[in-house]
Amino acid sequence: MDRLATVALGATLVCGALGVVGAHTYARGKEQQRALIERLSDSGPVAAAGPPRRFTRIDRRLRATSAGSRLELRLAATGLALTPGEFVVYTAAAAAGLWVVAASLLAAFFGPIAAVIAVWAAFAFLNWQRQKRIERFINQLPELSRILANATQAGLALRTALAMAADEMEAPAGEELAKVAAKLAVGHSIDDALEELAQRLPSRELVVLVTTLVLSNRAGGAVVTSLRNLTQTLEERKETRREVRTQLSQVTVTAYVVPLMGIGTLLLMNRISAGSLDRMTSSFWGQAAVVVAFVLYGIGFFLIRRMSKIDV
Repeated sequence: MDRLATVALGATLVCGALGVVGAHTYARGKEQQRALIERLSDSGPVAAAGPPRRFTRIDRRLRATSAGSRLELRLAATGLALTPGEFVVYTAAAAAGLWVVAASLLAAFFGPIAAVIAVWAAFAFLNWQRQKRIERFINQLPELSRILANATQAGLALRTALAMAADEMEAPAGEELAKVAAKLAVGHSIDDALEELAQRLPSRELVVLVTTLVLSNRAGGAVVTSLRNLTQTLEERKETRREVRTQLSQVTVTAYVVPLMGIGTLLLMNRISAGSLDRMTSSFWGQAAVVVAFVLYGIGFFLIRRMSKIDV
């Protein structure tokens, strides 16, 4: 009987030890899988360096849809440490908060309008952040072209030159080239990795650089001469874009001031005569007038921005 108890106790200890080892192995495998997924994803370098991700279930469901994939690509182009799930939840929370604030301070009719404006502002912020990052990347293209030309002239392969440029350059060029180097490290072709880079940060300058690198990789040729000529062209375009942006800065500010003046007028009216907005929006014609006014302000903003947009 004592022998049977000893055997049972030993088997229990062995099973417990195996259970602990198995749980440890499983946890380590899940951690390695998560790290691999983050490294292979477009936003892997940003996500790995940031805090733990929130709303993972919502994020997984969004990534499975086409709209979520497009949103993920847009977020990757902005350089923000946000996942699609976090962006959607934060935007919904901001819209709900502005709905309550507008309905409390102005009138109940302005709640849905404030929520719509909040959603539009969130996506407008993404576009602004993306365009800002593209501008910074374009300003770094002459230096990138110069580094690639020097590395190629020294006899290095294009893959090695891209990895070296990723280590030497600052963000956003360094981060984007690191993604390209990671794609190449796991077996992607140079053409596919560079085309994905051009899709994340669309610009004429980057398309010209990517086309030059792809053609030289496929057919060979005087890639050093092409890159040096491209470096000079990019420097000239950089100065031209800076001059145009300076000349149009006043028009850009006007596009944002005009809608803010309308919103400020509404707040001033409600401040002077408390409850005036509530009385105005209690009728159909008052609501229609408010909607038409917001639409006209939106059209004015769009037209001013359209007129000030000059492609160089």
